[in-house]
Amino acid sequence: MGDKKLIFIDIDGTLTVPGENEPPKSAVEAIRKAQANGHECFLCTGRNWDMLSPLLRYHFDGVIGSSGGYVTCHDEVLYDCPMTDAQRDTALTSLHKHGVFCTIEAKTGSWGDENMDAFLKDQPAGNSEIERWRKALASNLGIRPMSQYDGSPIYKIVIMCNEMSQLDEAKSLLEKDFNFVIQEVAAHGCLNGELVNRQFDKGKGVEKICRKLGVPIADTIGFGDSMNDLEMMQTVAVPVCMGNGAEALRKVSRIVCPPVQEDGLAKAFADLGLI
Repeated sequence: MGDKKLIFIDIDGTLTVPGENEPPKSAVEAIRKAQANGHECFLCTGRNWDMLSPLLRYHFDGVIGSSGGYVTCHDEVLYDCPMTDAQRDTALTSLHKHGVFCTIEAKTGSWGDENMDAFLKDQPAGNSEIERWRKALASNLGIRPMSQYDGSPIYKIVIMCNEMSQLDEAKSLLEKDFNFVIQEVAAHGCLNGELVNRQFDKGKGVEKICRKLGVPIADTIGFGDSMNDLEMMQTVAVPVCMGNGAEALRKVSRIVCPPVQEDGLAKAFADLGLI
Protein backbone atom coordinates (compact mmCIF):
# COMPACT_ATOMS: atom_id res chain seq x y z
CA MET A 1 0.00 0.00 0.00
CA GLY A 2 2.03 2.92 -1.27
CA ASP A 3 -0.46 5.76 -0.78
CA LYS A 4 -1.07 7.34 2.60
CA LYS A 5 -3.90 5.58 4.41
CA LEU A 6 -6.20 6.83 7.16
CA ILE A 7 -6.79 4.02 9.66
CA PHE A 8 -9.80 4.11 11.99
CA ILE A 9 -9.70 1.85 15.04
CA ASP A 10 -12.49 1.00 17.50
CA ILE A 11 -11.38 0.52 21.13
CA ASP A 12 -13.41 -2.11 23.00
CA GLY A 13 -13.02 -5.55 21.46
CA THR A 14 -10.73 -4.17 18.73
CA LEU A 15 -7.78 -2.21 20.11
CA THR A 16 -8.24 -3.54 23.65
CA VAL A 17 -10.00 -6.31 25.50
CA PRO A 18 -13.46 -4.82 26.27
CA GLY A 19 -13.40 -2.39 29.18
CA GLU A 20 -9.61 -2.18 29.38
CA ASN A 21 -7.21 0.64 28.52
CA GLU A 22 -4.08 -1.34 27.71
CA PRO A 23 -3.73 -2.52 24.09
CA PRO A 24 -1.52 -5.50 23.27
CA LYS A 25 2.12 -4.43 22.73
CA SER A 26 1.83 -5.77 19.18
CA ALA A 27 -1.01 -3.32 18.42
CA VAL A 28 0.87 -0.32 19.85
CA GLU A 29 3.95 -1.25 17.84
CA ALA A 30 1.92 -1.75 14.64
CA ILE A 31 0.28 1.68 15.02
CA ARG A 32 3.66 3.33 15.65
CA LYS A 33 5.20 1.65 12.59
CA ALA A 34 2.24 2.54 10.37
CA GLN A 35 2.55 6.19 11.42
CA ALA A 36 6.30 6.08 10.72
CA ASN A 37 5.39 4.84 7.22
CA GLY A 38 3.29 7.96 6.64
CA HIS A 39 -0.17 6.63 7.54
CA GLU A 40 -2.45 8.26 10.14
CA CYS A 41 -4.30 6.41 12.89
CA PHE A 42 -7.51 7.55 14.57
CA LEU A 43 -9.52 6.19 17.47
CA CYS A 44 -13.11 5.56 16.33
CA THR A 45 -15.14 4.64 19.38
CA GLY A 46 -18.44 4.75 21.17
CA ARG A 47 -16.58 5.93 24.27
CA ASN A 48 -16.86 9.54 25.33
CA TRP A 49 -13.76 11.72 25.68
CA ASP A 50 -13.45 10.91 29.38
CA MET A 51 -13.38 7.14 28.78
CA LEU A 52 -11.19 7.22 25.67
CA SER A 53 -8.62 9.65 27.10
CA PRO A 54 -6.42 6.92 28.71
CA LEU A 55 -5.65 5.73 25.15
CA LEU A 56 -4.44 9.16 24.00
CA ARG A 57 -0.99 8.41 25.39
CA TYR A 58 -0.45 6.23 22.32
CA HIS A 59 -0.32 9.36 20.13
CA PHE A 60 -3.27 8.94 17.80
CA ASP A 61 -3.72 11.51 15.05
CA GLY A 62 -7.30 12.27 16.08
CA VAL A 63 -10.47 10.88 17.57
CA ILE A 64 -14.01 10.00 16.54
CA GLY A 65 -15.63 9.77 19.98
CA SER A 66 -19.18 9.29 21.28
CA SER A 67 -19.99 7.23 18.14
CA GLY A 68 -19.30 10.26 15.95
CA GLY A 69 -20.68 13.04 18.14
CA TYR A 70 -17.23 14.48 18.92
CA VAL A 71 -14.51 14.49 16.25
CA THR A 72 -10.97 15.82 16.40
CA CYS A 73 -8.08 15.83 13.94
CA HIS A 74 -4.57 16.90 14.92
CA ASP A 75 -5.94 18.49 18.12
CA GLU A 76 -8.52 20.54 16.22
CA VAL A 77 -12.19 19.92 17.05
CA LEU A 78 -14.03 19.28 13.77
CA TYR A 79 -17.45 18.39 15.16
CA ASP A 80 -19.23 18.70 18.50
CA CYS A 81 -22.90 17.71 18.64
CA PRO A 82 -24.52 16.93 22.02
CA MET A 83 -28.25 16.22 22.18
CA THR A 84 -30.62 18.92 23.38
CA ASP A 85 -31.77 18.98 27.00
CA ALA A 86 -35.32 18.26 25.81
CA GLN A 87 -34.16 15.17 23.90
CA ARG A 88 -32.22 13.96 26.93
CA ASP A 89 -35.16 14.46 29.28
CA THR A 90 -37.68 12.78 26.93
CA ALA A 91 -35.37 9.78 26.54
CA LEU A 92 -34.61 9.30 30.24
CA THR A 93 -38.24 9.74 31.31
CA SER A 94 -39.61 7.20 28.81
CA LEU A 95 -36.77 4.68 29.28
CA HIS A 96 -36.87 4.78 33.07
CA LYS A 97 -40.66 4.48 33.03
CA HIS A 98 -40.27 1.05 31.40
CA GLY A 99 -37.43 -0.19 33.58
CA VAL A 100 -34.60 0.38 31.10
CA PHE A 101 -31.16 0.90 32.68
CA CYS A 102 -29.39 3.99 31.35
CA THR A 103 -25.93 5.49 31.34
CA ILE A 104 -25.64 9.04 30.04
CA GLU A 105 -22.35 10.22 28.59
CA ALA A 106 -21.04 13.78 28.53
CA LYS A 107 -17.59 14.78 27.27
CA THR A 108 -16.10 14.86 30.75
CA GLY A 109 -17.96 12.08 32.53
CA SER A 110 -20.70 9.46 32.65
CA TRP A 111 -23.57 8.81 35.03
CA GLY A 112 -25.35 5.50 35.42
CA ASP A 113 -28.47 4.20 37.13
CA GLU A 114 -27.46 3.11 40.62
CA ASN A 115 -28.69 -0.49 40.41
CA MET A 116 -27.17 -1.30 37.00
CA ASP A 117 -24.22 -3.26 38.39
CA ALA A 118 -26.58 -5.78 40.01
CA PHE A 119 -28.39 -6.19 36.68
CA LEU A 120 -25.10 -6.79 34.85
CA LYS A 121 -23.88 -9.41 37.30
CA ASP A 122 -26.61 -11.77 36.06
CA GLN A 123 -25.77 -11.42 32.37
CA PRO A 124 -23.85 -14.05 30.38
CA ALA A 125 -20.37 -13.26 29.04
CA GLY A 126 -19.40 -12.78 25.41
CA ASN A 127 -20.86 -9.40 24.40
CA SER A 128 -18.06 -6.80 24.13
CA GLU A 129 -20.27 -3.87 25.12
CA ILE A 130 -21.69 -5.70 28.16
CA GLU A 131 -18.15 -6.68 29.19
CA ARG A 132 -17.03 -3.08 28.84
CA TRP A 133 -19.76 -1.83 31.14
CA ARG A 134 -19.25 -4.63 33.62
CA LYS A 135 -15.56 -3.71 33.89
CA ALA A 136 -16.24 0.01 33.80
CA LEU A 137 -18.55 -0.25 36.78
CA ALA A 138 -16.29 -2.67 38.65
CA SER A 139 -13.24 -0.43 38.25
CA ASN A 140 -15.20 2.80 38.58
CA LEU A 141 -14.06 4.20 35.22
CA GLY A 142 -15.52 7.56 36.06
CA ILE A 143 -19.14 6.35 36.00
CA ARG A 144 -20.92 8.23 38.77
CA PRO A 145 -24.41 7.65 40.17
CA MET A 146 -27.21 9.24 38.15
CA SER A 147 -28.19 11.26 41.25
CA GLN A 148 -24.91 13.20 40.87
CA TYR A 149 -25.52 14.24 37.25
CA ASP A 150 -24.50 17.88 36.88
CA GLY A 151 -26.43 18.84 33.74
CA SER A 152 -23.45 18.60 31.34
CA PRO A 153 -24.39 18.26 27.65
CA ILE A 154 -25.04 14.59 26.79
CA TYR A 155 -23.88 12.95 23.56
CA LYS A 156 -25.22 9.45 23.96
CA ILE A 157 -27.39 7.24 26.15
CA VAL A 158 -26.41 3.61 26.67
CA ILE A 159 -29.37 1.33 27.36
CA MET A 160 -29.79 -2.15 28.86
CA CYS A 161 -32.99 -4.09 29.37
CA ASN A 162 -34.48 -7.56 29.12
CA GLU A 163 -37.15 -7.13 26.43
CA MET A 164 -37.30 -5.11 23.21
CA SER A 165 -40.83 -4.03 24.14
CA GLN A 166 -39.38 -1.92 26.99
CA LEU A 167 -38.03 0.40 24.27
CA ASP A 168 -41.32 0.83 22.39
CA GLU A 169 -42.38 4.13 23.95
CA ALA A 170 -38.92 5.70 23.69
CA LYS A 171 -38.74 4.62 20.04
CA SER A 172 -42.13 6.15 19.26
CA LEU A 173 -40.94 9.46 20.72
CA LEU A 174 -37.33 9.51 19.55
CA GLU A 175 -36.70 7.21 16.58
CA LYS A 176 -37.15 10.10 14.17
CA ASP A 177 -34.04 11.77 15.62
CA PHE A 178 -32.12 8.84 17.14
CA ASN A 179 -30.90 5.51 15.87
CA PHE A 180 -31.45 2.74 18.43
CA VAL A 181 -28.25 0.72 17.89
CA ILE A 182 -28.83 -2.69 19.50
CA GLN A 183 -25.95 -5.17 19.87
CA GLU A 184 -26.19 -8.79 18.80
CA VAL A 185 -26.93 -10.85 21.91
CA ALA A 186 -26.70 -14.48 22.89
CA ALA A 187 -29.92 -16.34 23.60
CA HIS A 188 -31.37 -15.24 26.96
CA GLY A 189 -28.83 -12.41 27.20
CA CYS A 190 -29.99 -8.91 27.99
CA LEU A 191 -30.52 -6.36 25.25
CA ASN A 192 -28.00 -3.58 25.21
CA GLY A 193 -27.26 -0.75 22.89
CA GLU A 194 -27.24 3.00 22.58
CA LEU A 195 -29.25 5.94 21.33
CA VAL A 196 -27.15 7.69 18.69
CA ASN A 197 -28.23 10.99 17.17
CA ARG A 198 -29.08 10.54 13.49
CA GLN A 199 -27.06 13.68 12.77
CA PHE A 200 -23.87 11.64 13.24
CA ASP A 201 -22.31 8.19 13.28
CA LYS A 202 -18.80 6.76 13.03
CA GLY A 203 -19.00 6.72 9.23
CA LYS A 204 -19.83 10.43 9.06
CA GLY A 205 -16.87 11.01 11.41
CA VAL A 206 -14.60 9.21 8.92
CA GLU A 207 -15.90 11.46 6.13
CA LYS A 208 -15.23 14.61 8.17
CA ILE A 209 -11.61 13.65 8.80
CA CYS A 210 -11.10 12.69 5.14
CA ARG A 211 -12.43 16.07 4.04
CA LYS A 212 -10.22 17.88 6.53
CA LEU A 213 -7.08 16.08 5.38
CA GLY A 214 -7.97 15.95 1.68
CA VAL A 215 -7.65 12.16 1.63
CA PRO A 216 -10.15 10.18 -0.48
CA ILE A 217 -12.36 7.52 1.10
CA ALA A 218 -10.57 5.07 -1.23
CA ASP A 219 -7.56 5.38 1.10
CA THR A 220 -9.34 4.47 4.35
CA ILE A 221 -9.28 1.33 6.47
CA GLY A 222 -11.52 0.62 9.48
CA PHE A 223 -11.25 -1.93 12.29
CA GLY A 224 -14.25 -2.85 14.46
CA ASP A 225 -16.19 -5.60 16.20
CA SER A 226 -19.66 -4.42 17.29
CA MET A 227 -22.82 -2.96 15.82
CA ASN A 228 -21.89 0.67 16.48
CA ASP A 229 -19.03 0.10 14.00
CA LEU A 230 -21.42 -0.72 11.15
CA GLU A 231 -21.52 2.75 9.55
CA MET A 232 -17.74 3.03 9.79
CA MET A 233 -17.42 -0.35 8.04
CA GLN A 234 -19.88 0.70 5.34
CA THR A 235 -17.95 3.96 4.77
CA VAL A 236 -14.27 2.95 4.68
CA ALA A 237 -12.72 1.36 1.59
CA VAL A 238 -11.31 -1.62 3.51
CA PRO A 239 -13.49 -2.76 6.45
CA VAL A 240 -11.78 -5.23 8.80
CA CYS A 241 -13.77 -7.19 11.38
CA MET A 242 -12.08 -8.67 14.44
CA GLY A 243 -12.40 -12.44 14.90
CA ASN A 244 -14.49 -11.76 18.00
CA GLY A 245 -16.83 -9.48 16.02
CA ALA A 246 -20.58 -9.49 15.41
CA GLU A 247 -21.86 -11.67 12.56
CA ALA A 248 -23.51 -8.70 10.82
CA LEU A 249 -20.13 -6.95 10.76
CA ARG A 250 -18.37 -9.95 9.25
CA LYS A 251 -20.81 -9.83 6.36
CA VAL A 252 -19.83 -6.28 5.37
CA SER A 253 -16.10 -6.70 6.02
CA ARG A 254 -13.49 -7.39 3.40
CA ILE A 255 -11.20 -9.08 5.93
CA VAL A 256 -11.75 -10.91 9.23
CA CYS A 257 -8.57 -10.86 11.33
CA PRO A 258 -7.79 -12.75 14.55
CA PRO A 259 -9.32 -11.48 17.84
CA VAL A 260 -7.70 -8.75 19.91
CA GLN A 261 -6.13 -11.31 22.29
CA GLU A 262 -4.42 -13.02 19.34
CA ASP A 263 -2.65 -9.92 18.00
CA GLY A 264 -5.29 -9.47 15.29
CA LEU A 265 -4.64 -5.77 14.71
CA ALA A 266 -0.90 -6.24 14.15
CA LYS A 267 -1.46 -9.20 11.84
CA ALA A 268 -3.97 -7.27 9.75
CA PHE A 269 -1.66 -4.23 9.55
CA ALA A 270 1.04 -6.54 8.19
CA ASP A 271 -1.33 -8.29 5.75
CA LEU A 272 -2.49 -4.89 4.43
CA GLY A 273 1.09 -3.70 3.89
CA LEU A 274 0.79 -0.87 6.40
CA ILE A 275 3.91 -2.01 8.26
